[in-house]
Amino acid sequence: MNNYMKLEIPSKTTNEAFARAAVGAFAAQVDLTIEELSDIKTAVSEAVTNSIIHGYKDASGVIFINCNISCKDDKYTIEIVIEDKGKGIEDIDVAMQPLYTTSPNDERSGMGFTVMQSFMDSLDVNSVLGEGTKVVMTKRIGAENTYD
Repeated sequence: MNNYMKLEIPSKTTNEAFARAAVGAFAAQVDLTIEELSDIKTAVSEAVTNSIIHGYKDASGVIFINCNISCKDDKYTIEIVIEDKGKGIEDIDVAMQPLYTTSPNDERSGMGFTVMQSFMDSLDVNSVLGEGTKVVMTKRIGAENTYD
């Protein structure tokens, strides 16, 4: 089974929960555990929130979400791409450090990338100042299970 979905949403905070639910519903078509589903949804929330809060800051824009489910040797992998055309990240290595934040006066903790890294099997972040950021996350599903 190979399947994909594409979603475009405005960069509004109210759409974070929708993105989380949409990706969760798409991922649920494979036999994943509640923990795997929760990990995926949490990572998506963090990536979408980063696009809204940091990528577009006080502007509006579009967040692009692409998901792909692939199967190799009876093992599923879900790839999730969250992309914005916002302001970009000046230094990705610095931004990915735990507790780093560009908004120290906000209630944000600076743990978004750390959460994504800990809940997903891989995380790749590409960003160009003034052009936007692309976050690519993958998760292998139930490596001990075999599927039809």
